[in-house]
Amino acid sequence: MKANHVAVRVPDLAQAIQWYADKLDFRFVHEWVFGDLKLAYLAAPNDDSFWLELIGGGAPDKKAAYADLGESLQPAGYHHLCFAVDSVDETLVELKQRNVRIVSEAFTLPSISRRLAFFADPWSNLIELAQVIED
Repeated sequence: MKANHVAVRVPDLAQAIQWYADKLDFRFVHEWVFGDLKLAYLAAPNDDSFWLELIGGGAPDKKAAYADLGESLQPAGYHHLCFAVDSVDETLVELKQRNVRIVSEAFTLPSISRRLAFFADPWSNLIELAQVIED
């Protein structure tokens, strides 16, 4: 098996496509209709091997808007999507300049040799940044 995509439910597909393009530089790949829903695939700026599927339309239930990472770890189920970056700190600076909501500032986990941070899209879907750190 190999990962292909992850789906994220949003109320407005056009707004979500615009947010992911403006804030994260995602690229539009394809759009289609399924019943009364509109869906689209987006690709990260420099990766064509894994896509983000946005599912828009209707009136989906709102997700909790967590104020911090610890609070977000309480409910069972899907938690976040993670993207590898060269520098978590530099990426956070750029995201803050783009007015992205940061949920957790950068922190280091030596046990997995990673520097991490979390942010959220406007619909409270959590996204992790991960940087491999050298000893």
